[in-house]
Amino acid sequence: MNYCPHCAAPVIVETPEADNRPRSICTGCGRIHYQNPKMVVGCIPVCDERVLLCKRNIEPRKGFWTLPAGYLECNETTEAGAIRETLEETGVVVTELQPYRLFDIVHIAQIYLMYLARLQTLAFHATEESLEVRLFVEKDIPWSVIAFPVIEKALQHYFADRLHNDFPFRQDQITETIRTRY
Repeated sequence: MNYCPHCAAPVIVETPEADNRPRSICTGCGRIHYQNPKMVVGCIPVCDERVLLCKRNIEPRKGFWTLPAGYLECNETTEAGAIRETLEETGVVVTELQPYRLFDIVHIAQIYLMYLARLQTLAFHATEESLEVRLFVEKDIPWSVIAFPVIEKALQHYFADRLHNDFPFRQDQITETIRTRY
């Protein structure tokens, strides 16, 4: 941030008194501008033994496979956001959402909340955001072209939990970056 969104004066970065980290502070009005992690919400949409994946039609990682997920909007619940993102990326409505995984991705300031969900219909299709949308059984998941480490880990957790038919909510952390993997 270079300029204050309130008064347009330049900002400086320094640690305010009684704080413990550097913040953007307006040189004009004195406002402290806090920057917080972005919340990403999404689904692992399932139908019988299959998981619905979409091939990205947007950067980053255009052409790679992912689960439907995206940024939570203001005035939207996490569940509503996951349903919306799934509809936007696959054209299908999901039901029976169950919170499944919370991932802290500290190095990129993101938090992912992934839900398990059931497909309401099989009327999925490519959208502006997805080049292709397909159901995959575990053995056919295109692991070498999964878009992000968080998606790979969510899928691995799901298939491991499916062996026991037990899907507890868990928190995890992603420290791996794309550059080290591909």
